[in-house]
Parts: sequence; C-alpha cells; structure tokens
Amino acid sequence: MSVGSFPINITEESDMASTKGVPRMGKMLIELMTLLGAVGLSNSAIQRPDYDDTAAPEFLNPSWMADLPDSRPLSEVTMPGTHNTMAIYGGALAECQSWSLASQLRAGVRFLDVRVRHVRGNLTIHHGVSYQRAHFGDVLEGVADFLREYPSEMVLMRLKEEFSETFDIYGAVVSYIHLYADWDLLWHSRLMPTVGQARGKLIVLQDFGGPDLGMRYSSLDIADDWKVPTLLHVAEKWQSVHEHLETAHVGNKAYIFLTYGSGAGIFAYPNAIAQRINARLYDYLMALMGQNRRFGIITMDFPASPLLQMIINFN
Repeated sequence: MSVGSFPINITEESDMASTKGVPRMGKMLIELMTLLGAVGLSNSAIQRPDYDDTAAPEFLNPSWMADLPDSRPLSEVTMPGTHNTMAIYGGALAECQSWSLASQLRAGVRFLDVRVRHVRGNLTIHHGVSYQRAHFGDVLEGVADFLREYPSEMVLMRLKEEFSETFDIYGAVVSYIHLYADWDLLWHSRLMPTVGQARGKLIVLQDFGGPDLGMRYSSLDIADDWKVPTLLHVAEKWQSVHEHLETAHVGNKAYIFLTYGSGAGIFAYPNAIAQRINARLYDYLMALMGQNRRFGIITMDFPASPLLQMIINFN
C-alpha cells in the first residue's frame, strides 16, 4: 500500500511502534497518516479475499439460499450484509461500498442498510450530508427485480431516516412501495418467518415509527460500535465484533443477531477501518471453518466475494 511516494504497511498494533529509527519528519508523516486513516487517502483500488473496493465483485453467488431448508427459522440463518449499502459517493469519509446494489445482491449480500432523507414526501438516499444519486424507489426496484429473477432468495432491509428530522416517513415509505414495488413483496409481520415463508420477500427491518410494515429493527440483538476515532482504536472495535459473534453462536436462537464490522471517525475513514476489520474477520472465520456455527447477520464495508462466501458457508 502506498500514499504518494511513501510506502506504508500499518496495522493497529504497530502503527506507532514501527516508526522507530525513522527520521523525525518521516515519523511525523507516518503518525499523521495513521491518525487520518491513511488508506482513505489512496485512490488505488484493492481486491483482496477480505476487502474489495473495486467496481465489481470477484465472483457472484446470487442464489445461495436455494440450498437452505424451508423449515429453518430465519433467526438461524447466517448471512452477509453491507453497512450503508448505497453509500458509494461523497469521498473517503462518506463512501462505504464500491459495488452497485445489483452487484451486492448477486454477490450474496442479503442484508441492506438503507438511509433516506425525507423532504415533502420525497425519500432520497443519503449518507449524512452526502446525496447518493438515488432515491428509495431505486432501491425498491432493484430488490424487486432481483427477487423476481431469484425467487429462492430473500432480502432484509434496515430502513431509517437520515439527514432530516421529520420522524414521520411511514406515509412516504408506503407510497414508494406502491409506486416502485408491490405490497405483496413485503413480509407483513413482526413474527419470525421460516426460510420457506420468507422466500421471494423483502423483510423491512423498520427503524422508524408507524404501523408495522415488517419486523422491528429494535427486535434484533445488535452490536454497532461504529465510532472509531482513529486507527489506534481498531483493536477495541474488533473486540466488540468478536465478542458479539461469539455471543451469537450460543445466544437465543429466537433472535436475529446483527454484528456491524463497519466503523468510522473523523480521523479514521470507513475504508481504512474496513481493511483492518475485514482482515481480522476473515482470519477469525477461516479458523472456524467446518464447525457448526450460527452468526446471524455480519455487516461490513467493502466486503470481498471470498469473505461473503465464507460467511455463507456456515449455513
């Protein structure tokens, strides 16, 4: 990895220790890049087994749920997801993914994290202040098209308001569903479906008020310690991820467990965090391959196809 003409190979444990013997100006530069999440400053695309910020997945797996038994409760399925699924614009501080929605779904992603800005009934996609050149209808059409093509699959979607504070998006969401999808596309219950019941369905994990559209996001067992001030705090982030994954294995199987591997801070860009957390996640899962484990939903920034496949294989 390099930034400009300065080669770097930084891990969270050695970020500062590795500057021993470096001239003072070079040491200061390395420390500054570390605090700023130096990888976020690089324009070069990377495709590793755990991390991928290129334009397209290495390989696709669009119908992996076809092999799941119909009788299995959804809460016992292990699946990959993406954090801020539509956040592919806005620079290093805002971008969390590099693949389109269609590519993510075809690569095997089954949990989407969608944020909408509500202005006079319009629902545009945002990550903070960054408009993502899409609206909620684009998401609904993309999911509906995918499920029509692959009816063995299901999609879970957390939906919440972002960069607006109306606290009243229910009516607009319903209007968009009727305009851009179909009312019968949704799983209309708070109850936990089986795989068979959920096939071909969009399960809205409702993170907003109003009557039930689907399941409530708050009903999940969630670990989302997303604040990572600098790259020196990556070890703490990984500890949170690791502990929740371990808990998911032995936890109440009536609940869906949701673990966010994503994180960010003013001095740690999402891609810099993802490169480090995804690598740890890959090694952790690799060591457990062949074991009978239930992890629930593992949600990431910039996941790679081999990492998605590794998560899927635990089913």
